[in-house]
This record gives sequence, C-alpha cells and structure tokens, in this order.
Amino acid sequence: MTQTDRPNVVYIMADQMAAPLLHMYNKDSVIKTPNLDRLAEQAVVFDSAYCNSPLCAPSRFTMCTGQLPSKIGGYDNGADFSSSIPTYAHYLRLEGYHTALAGKMHFVGPDQLHGFEERLTPDIYPGDFGWSVDWNRPDIRLDWYHSMASVMEAGPIARTNQLDFDEEVIYKSSQWLYDHARKRRDQPFALTMSLTHPHDPYEMTKDFWDMYEGVDIPMPATAAIPHDQQDPHSQRVLKCIDLWEREMPEDKIRDARRAYFAACTYVDHNIGKLMKVLENCGFSDNTIIVFSGDHGDMLGERGLWYKMAWFEMSARVPLLVHAPGRYQARRIRESVSTMDLMPTFVEMVGSKLVHDLEVDGVSLMPYITDNGGPKPDTVLGEYMGEGTICPVVMIRRGRWKFVYAPTDPIQLYDLGADPLELNNLATGYSNHLAKAATSSKPSVLAPYMTHAFKPPTPPRTPSQHPNSSYHLSNDLTVKGVIDAFLEETAARWDFETITEQVKKSQRIRRLIHAALSEGHVHQWEYVTPDDPTKKYVRNHGKGDLGNVEDVARLPYPGKVR
Repeated sequence: MTQTDRPNVVYIMADQMAAPLLHMYNKDSVIKTPNLDRLAEQAVVFDSAYCNSPLCAPSRFTMCTGQLPSKIGGYDNGADFSSSIPTYAHYLRLEGYHTALAGKMHFVGPDQLHGFEERLTPDIYPGDFGWSVDWNRPDIRLDWYHSMASVMEAGPIARTNQLDFDEEVIYKSSQWLYDHARKRRDQPFALTMSLTHPHDPYEMTKDFWDMYEGVDIPMPATAAIPHDQQDPHSQRVLKCIDLWEREMPEDKIRDARRAYFAACTYVDHNIGKLMKVLENCGFSDNTIIVFSGDHGDMLGERGLWYKMAWFEMSARVPLLVHAPGRYQARRIRESVSTMDLMPTFVEMVGSKLVHDLEVDGVSLMPYITDNGGPKPDTVLGEYMGEGTICPVVMIRRGRWKFVYAPTDPIQLYDLGADPLELNNLATGYSNHLAKAATSSKPSVLAPYMTHAFKPPTPPRTPSQHPNSSYHLSNDLTVKGVIDAFLEETAARWDFETITEQVKKSQRIRRLIHAALSEGHVHQWEYVTPDDPTKKYVRNHGKGDLGNVEDVARLPYPGKVR
C-alpha cells in the first residue's frame, strides 16, 4: 500500500457517553444525534462494545496500548502512563502517518504525547499523581471524588470549563485539517479528536437545552435500589460519590438527564462540523471515521451515577467504523472492546504488530471486512479506581456477563434474558477461586485459554486460539457457567499479587506527588506551541503578500478539488 493509497484515519471520542441511550442503538431514544445516525447508516456498527475499565485514564491507557490496566500499571486516574509502552500512535507514525491528538486523553506523567507527532490542545484534567486512590484508607472520601453537585446543579448555563475546552478542540482539529490539506496533502494522516462532553457536570448551553423543551425526558429504567440492598461494590461507589443514605429529587434527576441528552447533541453537532471540514478539504472519500468513547454513565439507573461499575450503562460504549467506499455497512452482535482498537488501527493501515510485544486486544478487522480471522466475542475488564478496595474484574462472553472481586459476592447476568441486569444468577454461590493449576478436570473454557503465561497479569486475550468460534455451551447449567468463569478467573488473575502491586504504586505516587508539590512546582501538563510570528501575514519569513494569500487558500487558486 503506497502513501497515497493509504486511508486517512479520524478517531473521534466522546467522554462518558452511554451507548444504550443513543438512537443508533435504541430506536426509542429521544436523544437528537442526526450526524451520528447518518454515519451509523453507512458504517460497521458494534452493538456490544465495552470499555475495559469504567474510568477515564485506565480506559484510555488500555485503548491506546491494547493492554489491560494491570499489565501497564494503569490502575486509576492518577496512575503513571509509561513512555516505554507502544501505542497505536507509535505504530501509525512508523508507517508514515502524520499523527495528531486534540482534546482529552488523560495521560498521566511527564510524557504527554505517547507517540503523537503533535498535540493540538492541553488536557482538561491534571497530568500529575494527585488523583491517586488510597486502598490503605478506603473509608476516606478524597476531596477530588465526584459529588452529587453535578446533579443538584444541573441545567442550562452560558459557559463551563468543559465548553471552553471542547470549543478549542473542535477549532484546533479543524485548523489542523486545513493546514494538513495545504502543506502535507500527499501524506496520510491520523487525527484523534477527543471531546470531554457529555461528561458531567450536567450543564449545557440554552440553545441545546431548549432542543429538549417539551420532550418527555425518560427517567431511569431501573429505579433506585435501596442502599442496603445494593451489591457491596455499588455501596462503595455510593459512598464515594457522597450519595450514601441520600436520595436525589426527581426533578433534579430529570434535569440532569435532560442536560446530558443536550450534551450528547452538542457532541453530535461538533461531529457534523468536523465532517464538513473533511469535505471542504477533499478528504471525505479516503478517510475512515471511527467513533467511540471511554466509558458510559449510570445516569441514575439503579440509583447510581457517573461510571465506576460494570453495569451496562457504565461499561458499554458506542463504536462504529465508517468508510462506505471500503467497508460494507453491517451490525456486529458479538462483544468487543476498545482494547481491540489499537491492533485494529495497525491492521487498518496495512501494518502489523511487532510479534514479540504483548498485546491483549484483538484486531476488529475480521468483523469490519467480514473476512476470516479471530472473532472471539469476549471482553476482559479490570477496575481498580475509586470505590474499590481490590481489583474488580469482568468477563463478557456470549450472553453472559461475569463480575468478580475477592471481597464481594460474585455476579452473573444473562444479558439475553435480562438486559437490565436485575437478576444476579450467582446469588448464594461461593466466590472461592480454586488454584487453576490444581484443577484435574478439562475446562469447558479450554479452547479460550492460553496456558503459556505468567501470573499475576492475564495472558493474551483467549481469542488467539484458532478455534475462534467457541462459545460456552448452551446446555451448561448456571452452576456450570459459574464454575467455568471461576476457573478462568483463577487462571487469569492473581489477585493477591495485583493488590500488592496496586498498593505499592499508590504509596509511591502519593510520596512523589507530595514531594513535587513543595517548593517550585513543575507542571507535567502539555503546553501547546503557538508561534504568532509564523501565522497569517508577516513581513519576515512568509514571502510576498500574494504568495502568502495563495498558499492559504483551499482549494489552491486555479485548482478545483
């Protein structure tokens, strides 16, 4: 594939956008997303896509690297993202792509590029260790945790930090595309544009808020569960967000959901703007559009808010791949994850992963092209952020979702029969994990297992096995399914070792953050270069006025693109 034949890639991310609420997944949705809907009509749409950690930074680290959080130390929103871990930006840059990042990526640590040639904006959230969780003091509610102010203060507003940020993101992204068209048109590009909406606070400008005037804003499908009847992890999350033993007024729940819907429409509006820029630049026909997000938002379902849980509203994300000239539109029912995007981007541009470097994700190209290759229907997840006292892991396969934490009762949901996750089929079952090595009976999951691995971190995603069509047998009893998942969990995760690794990382980061907060503080936040002497019309270094004006025009004078 030559440079001129290679497709451009635009990866658009929304923050905290719950897939089950969107019209592209729910035809009864009242959320207005006409641009996304048009893309979806011509796209490969994944109906069961998940994040691999329901929290901003760990989810994004995993998405960028194709590796699970415990493998790369991406435990929480204050965890260091090491420069030594390859990302999709490194691979695409090696292939000759002009790579750029605009918007939120929640990189933590002194490296704020991670392979991107350019970063067009700073991040909206801190890049230091200040948001580290403390498992040694689980009952302490840290001052940066979510609160319920976002719900109680929900409504229309003139301006917010988030609006300032996303307006800069869309402007800088558009300008970058115009500049690429002017100066580097013969080079393929890969632009990642990451918006911070519809992430809380639940506030939006009046023009978008008014689009939902008179609209019957649906309340949560699952009413708030009494706090003493919530599962232990949900109880910890309720305490974490300062909702324990409190109830939200119905009118504020409705306001928060209306503002969230309006924020989704704002995201869609900006996607429409970017599509127009691509058209103006002549890039539309040779650009693959990928749209997804980092996690969802409970938005009052079960009485929970924000993310931090493995329930569908928190863990499911939108995912589509739009390139009608390359890929036939279709819906994919199998479960996939954003961890799969890194190897997908690499294969999408005609490259290959370095064979001896670990990657947990599996390329989605067999789904996208409908050709041969692994189609595992499997998602692995790990959560170690706020509201946890140990790793909380998830396996999604077929119709099943299995959630395990050493301190909590296990959870098993049949999402085919119980999409709202109201019936925990594992109630009353022991969460004891037998050592995988001592098991004498053949595993019903054996075709999925990779045996050449070293604890404490999981092996490669089980779909690497050639028998990619394997599924849990439909004739298994519930107990058989639970036993199979327990066996797989024991084989994949050494919880004691991971817990010690997490606690050690937390202690190190607290020490470093405290030390670096003393005296003169050097921020790790990215500072975008901006040289006004090289912009617009200048008397030095820009050439004669006519030439300056000509080279800034699109299309170039005398040429019709």
